[in-house]
Amino acid sequence: MPGSKSAAWLDGRMEAPPGAVMPSIYLERREPARNIQRFYAIIITPTLFGAWAMVREWGRIGHPGTVRETWFATGGEAIKAGAKIRQRKEKRGYCAVGG
Repeated sequence: MPGSKSAAWLDGRMEAPPGAVMPSIYLERREPARNIQRFYAIIITPTLFGAWAMVREWGRIGHPGTVRETWFATGGEAIKAGAKIRQRKEKRGYCAVGG
């Protein structure tokens, strides 16, 4: 997904257009030697009440994960928060999967 508009939104290089729905970002961390198989998903989406939500899900690959939703006043705030989480996860060894 590098170079795509959705990657630019989550990297904070570009503001999402008004009313746009952010595609999800799916990250994985696999270390078979240590039996680590984890995923982390981030979705930015408008809510029914005019706010924006960052929905996160994480857990072991192949199992249901924990889900958290955080609301923001603007899409820009939600995207910046998503980018910050993505950067933190990539420092811990997670890599973006899919396109």
